[in-house]
Amino acid sequence: MPTDPQSALITIQAGLAQLSTLIVSYSFSAIGAVILLIVGYFVAGVAERSISAGLGHIHGFDATLRHFFSKIVRYAILILVTIMVLGQFGVQTASIIAAIGAIGLAIGLALQGTLQNIAAGIMLLALRPFRIGEYVEVGSIAGTIEEIGLFATKLRSVDGVYVLAPNSTLWNQPVRNFSRNGVRRTDVTLSIGSWNDIDRAQKTLLAIAGAEKRIRREPAPIAFVAGLGDSVSLTLRYWTSAGDYFPTQIDMTKRAKQAFDSEGISIPLPPPEVPAPEARKQ
Repeated sequence: MPTDPQSALITIQAGLAQLSTLIVSYSFSAIGAVILLIVGYFVAGVAERSISAGLGHIHGFDATLRHFFSKIVRYAILILVTIMVLGQFGVQTASIIAAIGAIGLAIGLALQGTLQNIAAGIMLLALRPFRIGEYVEVGSIAGTIEEIGLFATKLRSVDGVYVLAPNSTLWNQPVRNFSRNGVRRTDVTLSIGSWNDIDRAQKTLLAIAGAEKRIRREPAPIAFVAGLGDSVSLTLRYWTSAGDYFPTQIDMTKRAKQAFDSEGISIPLPPPEVPAPEARKQ
């Protein structure tokens, strides 16, 4: 059946009107979305810089933590802006938020160990049980701290070995920080023959301690008998700065031996080895 030209024209006009309405509607939505994106991007940048600058004014606040928190604020604003832009086009934002939550939960379960390291890194940076340059011992891990990151901490052992320790490992164990207090006590123990004058040996140890400038006068060095047996164990106890601990210990051990030699104080020699009966028969 032939179509009435007038009816066809009315239908076309109605379709064009509806199309123009959609174009205008979506044009405003697109323009609003672009404006939202531009403003959101600008606000995210300003918020990131403001948070970073504000935390930077806090004395002792770690730079890694400052960068981490400022980035979290930036990305949170950008995600919010993205959801608002999708809402401009009629997308159900509630379902998007639920999907983001489900994805976040799945990622959290998959990266549970990594998230533990991040949480431990934040706690280490906030509470500062150790700082860069300090010598620490945590369980079987020992060395000088070189870098504290959000995931792991870099250390250098006393023999120059590179150590990368997960933050969760360092956070979940007691930390022995040998540098934090600034001073350390040292014991240098030597054995002398039981026939030597003990008082004279003690005075000799105190004399070499008094001549060493790296040894602190308070608390004062002391020398005492640490053990008795076939020989007499004498201990020289003194305090130095943490940085002078090892060099002073090495020097004082050598000087104590030299001083004993010059004073005629003998160190007992190990007994000679007696050959086994089978060896003597040969």
